[in-house]
Amino acid sequence: MSQITTHILDAALGSPARGVAVELTRGDGAAIATGVTDDAGRVKDLGPEHLEAGTYRLTFAVGEYFAGTGRDTFYPVVSIDFSVADSEQHYHVPLLISPFSYSTYRGN
Repeated sequence: MSQITTHILDAALGSPARGVAVELTRGDGAAIATGVTDDAGRVKDLGPEHLEAGTYRLTFAVGEYFAGTGRDTFYPVVSIDFSVADSEQHYHVPLLISPFSYSTYRGN
């Protein structure tokens, strides 16, 4: 299993956000992995099993998702920077979206 996983929920519709492109990069911008959310809004296999301690970024192409549902959005891209402190821990980074807001937290 990947050390980094994520899922996206469309809070305005109360359902998973399917088909959203996600990119994992290091803090210096180097690409590590890409994925697309499944029918449950999840990307379970995003990158390696172990990452070095450091800063990383998840970038979500939510503008394309909203366009596909016929809705405008203020945020075409959501980027979340986070720190991996322990290279042995699993990091789950959920994203809750609506057309004009988003929130995130450290999941498990």
